[in-house]
Amino acid sequence: MQKVNNLLLKNVQVFSESNRIENGYIKIKNQKIIEHGSLNELVNEDDFAIVELSPKCKAVPGFIDVHIHGVSGADTMDATKEALETMVTALPKEGTTSFLATTMTQEITQIEKALRNVGDYIQIEQSPGKTEILGIHLEGPFVNAKRAGAQPGQYIIDPNLDLLKRWEDLSKNTIRLITLAPERPCGLEMISYLKERGIIASIGHTDATFEEVNEAIEVGASHVTHLYNQMRGLHHREPGAAGAALLRSELMAEMIVDGIHVRPEMVELAYKLKQRDGLILITDSMRAKCLKNGHYDLGNQDVTVEDGKAFLSDGTLAGSILKLGQAVKNIVTFTGCSLEDAIQMASVNPAKQLNIYDRKGSISNGKDADIVILDENLEVFMTFCRGQVAFQKEEN
Repeated sequence: MQKVNNLLLKNVQVFSESNRIENGYIKIKNQKIIEHGSLNELVNEDDFAIVELSPKCKAVPGFIDVHIHGVSGADTMDATKEALETMVTALPKEGTTSFLATTMTQEITQIEKALRNVGDYIQIEQSPGKTEILGIHLEGPFVNAKRAGAQPGQYIIDPNLDLLKRWEDLSKNTIRLITLAPERPCGLEMISYLKERGIIASIGHTDATFEEVNEAIEVGASHVTHLYNQMRGLHHREPGAAGAALLRSELMAEMIVDGIHVRPEMVELAYKLKQRDGLILITDSMRAKCLKNGHYDLGNQDVTVEDGKAFLSDGTLAGSILKLGQAVKNIVTFTGCSLEDAIQMASVNPAKQLNIYDRKGSISNGKDADIVILDENLEVFMTFCRGQVAFQKEEN
């Protein structure tokens, strides 16, 4: 479909910021939502290219992935414009309209190449009709080697404020979220610094005790990286980082809802305790997503992908190949929550956590026209990125 500035989406269920509108419409102009409502209120169709939809279809706000490494053979750590271009072109197929390009523990020079590359891309290369890179999620190297998971242990270092300040400059101040282990030396100092800078401090790849997580919250931690995975787990005498994540409302918890990283029953437990306001759906996906079974690279480590699971040679899970649209379907299946609840976890919460809810995260007049059309089976049928068609499913 050719690019047009004015679009009118008609005859669709609209899941707006305030309510669900049956037989609704959305008007888009210059990348923004300018009007939405019920079809019987629609006037002035002239000057709009009309997209006729089915009343069984659902228009929902674009999904925001705050933790994703790669897709379709590309990875943030490739540190090339071409890799990021592959990612922003592929992600609309799963309903992702914006994301944080996520790094991983690696040699300092490699991390710096990736940071510089993302910063340049954000400043120069972004365009409507593709998924938007909102910034960088720095996952590692300031983590605990005991909970490294797929983070290469030889490159793990303790939190280092001087190094971080250098990285902020290299990235053109596009670092938005940092995963770190608060129990490591200088961990609390880094969290305090991040809070001052308006950067999200996320507890992850951590062996922190319940008390140590509480200390981290006191100085500004507000987020948890992939709940349950690579953190001190629940125990009846030591609730651990997982227990703190579940109990402390100050912490927004990411979760990989693929049924592999977290059993459906534990997804349900988290949902019952955190409710829809306390969880963010992520993919933590690596370059093999959307590709066939086989062998792939993750941080210079060989990863085998077989039947929906990505793992290192020792069996350690190595990211996922989960699509965010599938995570939305899964959370509904695993917990019995409503689609509105799933939207809260896939769109609203990440936008609020990143402090961009004024322009993304819901269908509301004046916001970016990041819209996903789901069919009656909650499969992604169409995706609009800032008012342009970025994906349309081929009909049989």
